[in-house]
Amino acid sequence: MEKISDKKKAIFSSALDLIKEHGFHGTPISMVVKHAGVAAGTVYHYFDSKDELICELYAYNRSRLIRIIEEVLAENLSYKQKFFGIYINLYDFYIDNTNVLIFFEQFVNSPYNLNKNYAHSQGQLSDFFREGIENGAIKTIRPEILKVLTLGSIATTAKLHIFGNLSLRESELKQIVEILWDGISST
Repeated sequence: MEKISDKKKAIFSSALDLIKEHGFHGTPISMVVKHAGVAAGTVYHYFDSKDELICELYAYNRSRLIRIIEEVLAENLSYKQKFFGIYINLYDFYIDNTNVLIFFEQFVNSPYNLNKNYAHSQGQLSDFFREGIENGAIKTIRPEILKVLTLGSIATTAKLHIFGNLSLRESELKQIVEILWDGISST
């Protein structure tokens, strides 16, 4: 993942805070500039427009999720342990980065998301599920469906925790992952 400057991080952080509160249309660049404490020229040094800022913010945070998945996959673990690691690490990321989860929810359902189908069939997680099918660890289910089940469960569980409707103990989180695993496991 690219290393970004402190000013760009401040802009991203401010944009996340403001988009959470006001949505895409209610968050003009001038508000991001003021909230980030940077000059307007600084924002335009990094981004040509608000649209570009939003798309780069998505790409940056998506790369953070990809890095989490790659780190788990690089570990010397069983397939099941990797599945659990991916689930729990992504869940923890969303708990620690609530604004990112809310931003993703808005982004994927917005006109900014021009490539709606691509993400479901590509990437490390899809490859991980294909590997699990090929080696017999999981049922023969389309990887796209496995991604929907897994990522949807992670996001929903995190949202329930974040918004106070469901306080999970670690054992309960593992129980949720175990139930999902039992549903897709071939054993």
